[in-house]
Amino acid sequence: MNTLQRTASDTTSLAEIPAAVAALRRGEVVVYPTETFYGLAVDPFIPGALDRLFAIKAREPDKTIALIASEASMAFGVASEVPPIARRLAEKFWPGALTLVLPARAGLPSALVGVDGGVGVRVSSHPIANALAAALGGCITATSANIAGQPPAKTVAAARASFGAAIAMYLDGGSLIADYPSTVATVADGQLRILREGAISAPVLNGSL
Repeated sequence: MNTLQRTASDTTSLAEIPAAVAALRRGEVVVYPTETFYGLAVDPFIPGALDRLFAIKAREPDKTIALIASEASMAFGVASEVPPIARRLAEKFWPGALTLVLPARAGLPSALVGVDGGVGVRVSSHPIANALAAALGGCITATSANIAGQPPAKTVAAARASFGAAIAMYLDGGSLIADYPSTVATVADGQLRILREGAISAPVLNGSL
């Protein structure tokens, strides 16, 4: 299991978490760092928040949004069931850059649920992302902080250049060094299926089972 390591900029932004949570509860959008790229957070259960997120990002409405949780129990709370293989992968790679697509529980906003009925979620290893979800007491959205079709932001400055005053708060985690987004995987018919290979390679995932 990965540890949550803090930098000086992380410590500054961690002090801003209460204000960021207040913004999320008002239905506003917050930029925050993850273990891969900067992300756009809303509380997906606040009416209108997901619509605001889609509009700001210019994201196509048929593309679903994944989630970040602060711990496995929170992540599994958005699922109707957790296949044993998915649970083993979570134990091995969370917190970290593995998004698991799990059968969605009833009542989730449609923007979170794919055509196959799955919801994507991960536990972030970045201390700010983790603290933001923990302080909110629920999952936050995990879509990258960029206009749809543009490169994901690795700095707050890059995110600010795209969104400006449309964002309620920018939580600065410094320059991020990831080259790839999270790996996305699901379990179908008892078998691991990799939907997007990213920061965790297919051989590493398959070798962990």
